Amino acid sequence: MPRGTIAAMTTDTTGTAARDDEPRPGGPADSPFVRACRRRPGPHTPVWFMRQAGRSLPEYREIRANVAMLESCRRPELVTEITLQPVRRHGVDAAILFSDIVVPVAAAGIDLDIVPGTGPVVAEPVRTAADVDRIRPIGRDEVSYVDEAVRMLVGELGGTPLIGFAGAPFTLASYLVEGGPSRTHARTKALMYGDPDLWHALAGRLADVTLSFLRVQVDAGVSAVQLFDSWAGALSEADYRRFVLPHSARVLAGLADAGVPRIHFGVGTAELLGAMGEAGADVVGVDWRTPLDVATRRVGPERAVQGNLDPAVLLSPWPVVEAEVRRILEQGRAAPGHVFNLGHGVLPETDPDVLTRVVALVHDLSVRAADRG
Repeated sequence: MPRGTIAAMTTDTTGTAARDDEPRPGGPADSPFVRACRRRPGPHTPVWFMRQAGRSLPEYREIRANVAMLESCRRPELVTEITLQPVRRHGVDAAILFSDIVVPVAAAGIDLDIVPGTGPVVAEPVRTAADVDRIRPIGRDEVSYVDEAVRMLVGELGGTPLIGFAGAPFTLASYLVEGGPSRTHARTKALMYGDPDLWHALAGRLADVTLSFLRVQVDAGVSAVQLFDSWAGALSEADYRRFVLPHSARVLAGLADAGVPRIHFGVGTAELLGAMGEAGADVVGVDWRTPLDVATRRVGPERAVQGNLDPAVLLSPWPVVEAEVRRILEQGRAAPGHVFNLGHGVLPETDPDVLTRVVALVHDLSVRAADRG
């Protein structure tokens, strides 16, 4: 049975029978964020920010001092504190687990490190069948620190939903094949085109790892999950459908019975939005390049959208920020459900007070719009 539902038919204090599939009032499953993901009306447009857990917060930089990124992801108490920081400071409508997309592949046996200023660096890139075989299955035991952190956070957050996340197979494969970040993804594409069987073996193995990682988070209590395919925008729609969609769809389909909304996000994916929706998400994240009303037409009325303020706008004077927030909220009204967010992650140089003001503005403007009908 999905989390946040009543286990059996009960009777409320008025004597009215309550259905067993209704979310508990005031719980995460009845929050503005989850309601928007489910395309249900709520009291206001919910807002959270990708990379809100860290990046711009001085308290984050202080607590992370002298702790390597991968190590910080493996300390449940530290993960809990960092995840809670933006909820306390900004009043966002959802928390997102502090982690990194390479955490599960490290747990699966890949020797890698997250190098400051560079990103994930893989000691031995994955380019042969033998390399693929080095990627082991994972379960709760391999990422017990994530399970523990999620359980701690659910207890701390109360009615605020927690979003779990993972990297999508294509983006993870790109890091593993390239050996680190890449602007062209040339080696990745060469493997896809030159050895499709090996590519699908790799992507399939990573889909298994990703699904297992998300299942651990769902079982521990997250209220939603987000699948990040950060580099999918490097592909044509035809290549996406052939080489990527089946594996992302497998991950999302594997969570169909989990009872939590599934969000699918990529960067530079304007021409892929329809296909990404077909992969099985309940919500499609949209970067800043595509207006939300256009994105809504592409993903269809059966999916909500998330986005899509350009993170760089937050560095502008407040009147510019306010005007952009108003524009995005207006365009988001075309969607059956809208979660306000950035079109990518918070930039490190962002003033945290601006994020706090954006949250308050989104709430205020959306409440006023709802009052006007």
